[in-house]
Amino acid sequence: MEDDNEPEQSSWAHLPDVCLRHVFHWLDDRDRSRAALVCKKWSRAMYSGSLWRCRTITFYGQPSRARTLEFQSALWYTKKFGKYLKHLEVKLSNPYNTPFIKKFQVTMKGLLSHLGKCNSHLVSLSIKYLELDCLIWKNVVRAQFIKNLATFLKRMSKQLDYLNLKGARITLEEGCELLNSLSSLTNRSFISEINIEDFFSLHLSVYSSALFHQTMSKFHSLTILTFNYNCISDELLDILREHSSHSLCTLNIKCHIHDPHGQVVSGMSWANLAKRAPKLNVNFFFERVMKHDHLARILLVEIPVRSISLRSCYFSDPDWTMRPTLTNLLPAYWHGLQVRIYTAQDDSTEEERLLADIYRKFKYLIDSELNYFVITYPMV
Repeated sequence: MEDDNEPEQSSWAHLPDVCLRHVFHWLDDRDRSRAALVCKKWSRAMYSGSLWRCRTITFYGQPSRARTLEFQSALWYTKKFGKYLKHLEVKLSNPYNTPFIKKFQVTMKGLLSHLGKCNSHLVSLSIKYLELDCLIWKNVVRAQFIKNLATFLKRMSKQLDYLNLKGARITLEEGCELLNSLSSLTNRSFISEINIEDFFSLHLSVYSSALFHQTMSKFHSLTILTFNYNCISDELLDILREHSSHSLCTLNIKCHIHDPHGQVVSGMSWANLAKRAPKLNVNFFFERVMKHDHLARILLVEIPVRSISLRSCYFSDPDWTMRPTLTNLLPAYWHGLQVRIYTAQDDSTEEERLLADIYRKFKYLIDSELNYFVITYPMV
């Protein structure tokens, strides 16, 4: 029996390191730890930096023993392999009560503190769907979390290239505090991509805030900026033109019905930005903002629009009709936009027949470019 097993042991013992690391890549943390006990070579493979450069940590709100272990696992990973980390994504999924949030805040404090001391490679950080405006975030816990995150961003400001705080839902002052942390050491930041979609609380007129304008003026090399339309103003467009026009490629703009979107933005400001940033493409995502007069005020001809998405779930205005959008707005963009129209019924109404007619008219544009125009809405 020993002779039969010897060739197999020998082949595994001489497995090239690159192959061994590839095997370890497909194992979860528990299996990696067990495999590392086999021999010294496998133990060394477990500590290969390439295995630990990317990490997604999800904290699930549903209570269970397995969910409790997530907090311990997050700290274990950070202390053991945090020095290798380049890309970190943290998700908070359906938090259910204040004790859970408190535990999350304490865990994140330890995680960020350790990373701040041991890591010099982190270039990408994503902490999504915090929803800090929910009642389960008590004021003391919320303030401590923001303070810890701001301290960490300050430490990482010279190396971070990507920051995603989508869904944070915080006040204007708190949001600017976090963004200012990225430039606190040199009074300017060279981070290239920021996602602050749903970053501020609902109903805030961010576009009129001098504090927000001052904060955004510190970013000097933005390539991609994702944010809400309630941040847009002539002042912001001028700031982007002055400081990031040489690098700016994409603006992803979400316009939600509950965010202020009635501000007047000059077409000249858009034209000046587009002229200075020739590579710029703008993507619009409209949530329940469906009326033609609202859309026409926002979608100015000077904007280098790449795509438009209209989504109208729960939109129940009895006086609303899609005809002006389809007959006036869509044809204005047919030269540059791919057309995708989704409906849920047969051509039984006049509006449905109009949709089908426009779809057939612009059907040849489909598959021609990556640019697109999407309309989805509930059929009653």
